Amino acid sequence: ASPEKQDKENLVGNSKRLGICGWILFLLSFLLMIITFPVSIWMCLKIIKEYERAVVFRLGRIQADKAKGPGLILVLPCIDVFVKVDLRTITCNIPPQEILTRDSVTTQVDGVVYYRIHSAVSAVANVNDVHQATFLLAQTTLRNVLGTQTLSQILAGREEIAHSIQTLLDDATELWGIRVARVEIKDVRIPVQLQRSMAAEAEATREARARVLAAEGEMNASKSLKSASMVLAESPIALQLRYLQTLTTVATEKNSTIVFPLPMNILEGIGGVSYDNHKKVPNRD
Repeated sequence: ASPEKQDKENLVGNSKRLGICGWILFLLSFLLMIITFPVSIWMCLKIIKEYERAVVFRLGRIQADKAKGPGLILVLPCIDVFVKVDLRTITCNIPPQEILTRDSVTTQVDGVVYYRIHSAVSAVANVNDVHQATFLLAQTTLRNVLGTQTLSQILAGREEIAHSIQTLLDDATELWGIRVARVEIKDVRIPVQLQRSMAAEAEATREARARVLAAEGEMNASKSLKSASMVLAESPIALQLRYLQTLTTVATEKNSTIVFPLPMNILEGIGGVSYDNHKKVPNRD
């Protein structure tokens, strides 16, 4: 059997052993309630809300293995004392903890823990202040887990770290009747100098990547130009048309007058025009 079940069995066993004096006090208390009826009924009947449970102690012993409620419960005068336990989910805010990571970087990390009480008897009988104990345990677990991680692992693996913290907390608080629902790491603060160093490193990485991309682009462009030059070399007139097209584009983009020399040998091959055709032919008269 688990330790929690053993504790419950011990509590139930002790509660049933009231002894002779205990039964006498029980009968006297019950008789007092009957004699003072109906005034005593307002003192003995207690209302437990839907999200609450009541752990009743009779002569210092837990009355049953299960908490009472919700609804009306009967508390005998003089011998019964009850403790209300809230079963709603509780938010535990962990303040910033100064942590030295595995790579010797000082950081401040804060988080939040969501938990609820699933066993009111264990929460009352096994620990003095269950909420304070859970709060301190969450602080200690957060420091211990993050102290074994590097800064890059903390920044990149928050979900995995939060899940491991939740598992450790849930195992430790099981005997307290606590069930941890969720753990979240809210913020990781690093020194300003380290932030500047990381920003400079990231900028240098981006610049190196940009240079590599530019070099790859130049290489691809040179290959394309090489292929284009091979195509133009096969047809000399294509080069001349490309030259005229470039001049047209420049004239269209900027409204200005462009003066450029036009050697006559450029027109060679266009319509059979050559430099020799422009020489004067002597008269035969």
